[in-house]
Amino acid sequence: MSAPTTKKPTVSEREARQVAEAAREQHWRKPSFAKELFLGRFRLDLIHPHPLPADEDVRRGEEFLARLREFCETKIDSALIEREARIPDEVIAGLKELGALGMKIAPRYGGLGLTQVYYNRALALAGSANPAVGALLSAHQSIGVPQPLKIFGTQEQKDAFLPRCARTDISAFLLTEPDVGSDPARLATTAVRDGDDYVLDGVKLWTTNGVVADLLVVMARVPKSEAGKGGITAFVVEADSEGVTVENRNAFMGLRGLENGVTRFHQVRVPAANRIGPEGAGLKIALTTLNTGRLSLPAMCVGAGKWCLKIAREWSGVREQWGKPVALHEAVGSKISFIAATTFALEAVVDLSSQMADEDRNDIRIEAALAKLYGSEMGCLMADELVQIRGGRGFETAESLRARGERAVPAEQMLRDLRINRIFEGSTEIMHLLIAREAVDAHLSVAGDLIDPDKSLQDKARAGANAGVFYARWLPKLVAGPGQLPTSYGDFKHGIDLSPHLRYVERHARKLARSTFYAMSRWQGRMETKQGFLGRIVDIGAELFAMSAACVRAELLRREGEHGREAYQLADAFCRQARIRVDELFTRLWSNTDDLDRKVVEGVLGGSYEWLEQGIVDPSGEGPWIADATPGPSRRDNVRRPLK
Repeated sequence: MSAPTTKKPTVSEREARQVAEAAREQHWRKPSFAKELFLGRFRLDLIHPHPLPADEDVRRGEEFLARLREFCETKIDSALIEREARIPDEVIAGLKELGALGMKIAPRYGGLGLTQVYYNRALALAGSANPAVGALLSAHQSIGVPQPLKIFGTQEQKDAFLPRCARTDISAFLLTEPDVGSDPARLATTAVRDGDDYVLDGVKLWTTNGVVADLLVVMARVPKSEAGKGGITAFVVEADSEGVTVENRNAFMGLRGLENGVTRFHQVRVPAANRIGPEGAGLKIALTTLNTGRLSLPAMCVGAGKWCLKIAREWSGVREQWGKPVALHEAVGSKISFIAATTFALEAVVDLSSQMADEDRNDIRIEAALAKLYGSEMGCLMADELVQIRGGRGFETAESLRARGERAVPAEQMLRDLRINRIFEGSTEIMHLLIAREAVDAHLSVAGDLIDPDKSLQDKARAGANAGVFYARWLPKLVAGPGQLPTSYGDFKHGIDLSPHLRYVERHARKLARSTFYAMSRWQGRMETKQGFLGRIVDIGAELFAMSAACVRAELLRREGEHGREAYQLADAFCRQARIRVDELFTRLWSNTDDLDRKVVEGVLGGSYEWLEQGIVDPSGEGPWIADATPGPSRRDNVRRPLK
């Protein structure tokens, strides 16, 4: 067996992009509403009428939600978790007994076999009781061992691990390293083949559930050899294996009960039978897992929005200023309207995407990514607005409020807990780039070789011909559409008229596609560096998707006779608010400070503005910016806390 390497992989920007590109799902085998939207085609038929779950799925889902609600109300003390920064062992034991670890695992393996829709509703419920509990369940099932095995595991692996994950064992997902975040090409953890085993060496950072996990999904780099192609590969690792050390339990500004740590692997032997998929398939497995796994995070943001709305309603109705409840003052009322309308739309996005995932008729990789991006951003905004509505009481801790005799409302905790969602499972900035890459996939498929400097003249000529055919057919369709006809989408008019909003979506989807095409023509190969532009393109698409989902959900509720009039009102309010944001984003596509910002950044990094930093003291401690992650034996105590 060769010795583990101690040198960090050095890769160029181009090589890093090639690794990420190779991990992408390259083909679109099923229709995608969001993909079509970015291409300027408003395919309402793909989401309307709103798809519905089967009756048996509803029955099983509702039965479990009832049991989970009772557990959350009687067994979870959120204030205790916040105070002690730990989920009590008996709470986790109760979740296991309830079957909550196996919500997404098939009954044949001892799981509950819930649909994505009801899994997400369960996470919203559990997360409202305490966000750390929701994170524990989500990390275990959405990105931990069960999901990648469900898609890529062998039958032997499923038989061996899924029953454990369904009832007793907690799992974690280990990709990030101290010096590796969203650029996995530089992954330093290695897995070297040695007979029937691989030997793992390296350090993993921010291992959610890692402190208490029994099973780990670990991404490691396998050297290329005669026996295999090598590359980043996924493994199931027993957390109590010799050489596995949890060196630190990390603490954060929010999610104080999160069992997140630093895990070191030193000469850890892992059976080759525990490899998930072939060598080199690790990143593809991770990205495919996240196609639906990302829906769990916005689901919990929906739960947060519902709680923010409840507190805003109750508080603003009893708090009086200048002779009337603060809710009736326009400055506060606009915030309440934003919270209500946005919660409705976000639930519409999550439920629609989840039901499409269950039916498996559509490719939802963009929809799920948009849901994660939009949910994390809007969740933070709603919590921030709630803190503002509550005023000084919003900034005060629940414990302090209780101590002086008032209702212990953890508004500031909600804001702290939600903040991580803009970073978890792909930061907002990375999500912008990921979604933008998928949004321009059709263009790169036909014209990518034209802007690739490494392609030959022959390849460029062929690409030019293909692009000519594609754009000759595509561009004329962006000129006119149903959005210009006053009678379009008339079946969305019932007292309140939502059809103008759908016409707006159709028109602006075409405008979005035209803007993207113009930008590609203008910047060509430099397009990938225009991250500000790409981010705004994606944000426009997210708003248009949310508007579409809100209208479709309102019509569903109207047809079912469940709060139809109120749903139409909320959808109308949301769409009007979203249209203002979309119009501003379109303006900022071409009128912005991006070029000036780059010059300022160059000045900052070059030291031109160091004088501006004078007049302060820096309370930061000493030490390196990035901890040393050189492979080798651990020199720290193992703080792993097994819960069996």
